[in-house]
Amino acid sequence: MALYSGRSKRWTLTERGRRDLSRDATSLSIGPSSLTWDANGLTAEIDETTVPLPSRVRGSIRLRPETVHEETHALDPAGVHRWRPMAPCARVEVALDRPALRWSGRAYLDSNRGDSPLEEAFDQWHWSRSALPDGSAAVLYDVRRRDGTAFGLARHFGSGGGVRDFDPPAPVSLARTLWRVDRAARVDPGGVPYLRRTLEDTPFYTRSHLEGHLLGEPVQTVHESLSLRRFSQHWVQCLLPFRMPRRVG
Repeated sequence: MALYSGRSKRWTLTERGRRDLSRDATSLSIGPSSLTWDANGLTAEIDETTVPLPSRVRGSIRLRPETVHEETHALDPAGVHRWRPMAPCARVEVALDRPALRWSGRAYLDSNRGDSPLEEAFDQWHWSRSALPDGSAAVLYDVRRRDGTAFGLARHFGSGGGVRDFDPPAPVSLARTLWRVDRAARVDPGGVPYLRRTLEDTPFYTRSHLEGHLLGEPVQTVHESLSLRRFSQHWVQCLLPFRMPRRVG
């Protein structure tokens, strides 16, 4: 879980062993946290400790999809890696005890699944989800595979359930981060994305909050860039436990 509040942020991503996992058709529990799916949507119960500075994150998140999409997109020719935009238009209610925060607003839910490590199939990708004023969402995927081929998606999801492809604008390079990760975003021709904040800056991954125009509308965008070639390097692997502690009991 990543939580951004003002200029502060909290991050928790703990790897756990098989004995900490339980699941069935509608629920998934990993350690002290869980996900449950029912007729009303998805409920997450969170009870975790942040890294590298320990603090508690505890509370509930309830996501209510406006529509649920069944479509799945293969990101490689063999279909080893798949992306599913389950609820691109949704509402969320967040109620945290620690820290004491509550809010509600628009939300997005997707999933990525794969049968092999990402770094074996991909070199780099850029992904973004933009919220349009009418409640719809636009998602852009730009993937560069290990074999040098490229793959892209540009999908517009209406709040009522309609889906359509659109022609993606040309990419615009964003300023490199402290770790020098390449990142590129797409906005309407002639526009320049405004970087409101770099939310995550790591040796192989960035997450950013952008503003700009897409499909002729002003948008708020969450943007991610991932360098899997950088991720594969030994020195990066040695740094992972500082952000992803492993607890196998």
